[in-house]
Amino acid sequence: MPKQFKKSTDKNKRQKFAFKSPKGMHDILPDDQFYWERLSKYGKDVAEFYGYHKIETPILEDAEVFLKTLGEESDVVEKEMFFVKGGGKDKYVLRPEGTAPVARAFIEYGMSHRPQPVKLWYSGPMFRKEQPQAGRFRQFHQIGFEIIGGSIDPIYDAQIILASFHILEQAKIKNLVINVNSIGCRICRPHYRKKLIEYYKKNERDLCVDCKRRLKTNPLRLLDCKNANCAPLKVKAPSLLDNICVSCSSHLKLVLEYLDELSLPYVLNPHLVRGLDYYSKTVFEIFTDQSPLALASGGRYDYLLETMGSRPTPGTGSAIGMERVIELMRATHNASAKSSKEKVFFVYLGDLAKKKVLKLIEEFRRTNIITQESFGKDLIKRQMMLADKSGAQLALILGQREVFEETIIIRDLKSGVQETIPITKVVDVVKKRLQ
Repeated sequence: MPKQFKKSTDKNKRQKFAFKSPKGMHDILPDDQFYWERLSKYGKDVAEFYGYHKIETPILEDAEVFLKTLGEESDVVEKEMFFVKGGGKDKYVLRPEGTAPVARAFIEYGMSHRPQPVKLWYSGPMFRKEQPQAGRFRQFHQIGFEIIGGSIDPIYDAQIILASFHILEQAKIKNLVINVNSIGCRICRPHYRKKLIEYYKKNERDLCVDCKRRLKTNPLRLLDCKNANCAPLKVKAPSLLDNICVSCSSHLKLVLEYLDELSLPYVLNPHLVRGLDYYSKTVFEIFTDQSPLALASGGRYDYLLETMGSRPTPGTGSAIGMERVIELMRATHNASAKSSKEKVFFVYLGDLAKKKVLKLIEEFRRTNIITQESFGKDLIKRQMMLADKSGAQLALILGQREVFEETIIIRDLKSGVQETIPITKVVDVVKKRLQ
């Protein structure tokens, strides 16, 4: 006989399930959509003006796309990639950044046969298994720009920086400053790397745990350490700018001259490096005094496509962290200005009026006038309260009397003034009022 279990009646013993979004990931709620749509529009407008063509790559990529290009000792590859089980021997990851997938697509679809350089842009989510904290998420979104092919011309570095800078300007982010550096090339970087290792080995016992590991695997990342104990060592470390070759020095000089010509604010930061192996020569980050985190970053990657099996092809790119920018937009923008299009709010009384409103909404839709209603609320008083809170300029009121007389009441929600007009003229009258 099967064992009998008594159903527990103790509410305190009932298991409760609190469903939440995954750690380090977040929902984009309706109240925030205004900011996301606005920032996306800024990105699209800048991209179109400067001749960038949109590209969308899969969220899933072959792991080798990043293992070959980002550097096996980089933090992203070592501990931040989300691996996804695929069929057979395939190893896929959720893309941790956007440049390598775009480079992969450039090679796969033979974009080298197009007029050079090819200017591409993208927008979408990236994934890194970071420790969640302010401004750092496991799922985050970027707007990115890439210029691939052509010549290794410093003007493209300036154009890439300019595109990101303009988007941040349009988002009304104040006091922007560009940090710029050169991390050298294949010729000069090995010599600097050797000097850096020699310097830090003398002070190895004073390094943090991460830097002790980086000293053996990725010495340039020592300059990027945020640990306060490592700060004094970083200040006295050999300068990148003192150790780059003539070619890299000339390249950086021209980049800065272009930034001067564009009147863009910048500072030379000899400790600025990027955590991915594919970077060479120019690297940059854009900051504001409103946040300690970079809002945009990028640089040149002249060896990336060669690493992926293509012929040597220069490239440069940038990416904007959308969450970080939107956080600043929320803090500075007036919430009452969220509505980019003026609206009308329908108020009704009775089933006949409800049917009429349903039809009238379609007439307004054809004229591109946004409408709101509250079909679930029957009380006029409740509907008018919702109309006042909606941000709409006009309320259109339709009761049983108005239905029979084929009229409608237009009420200005700011002044309270209202008038009754023929229902056949309501669309034209509302158009004039909104203008």
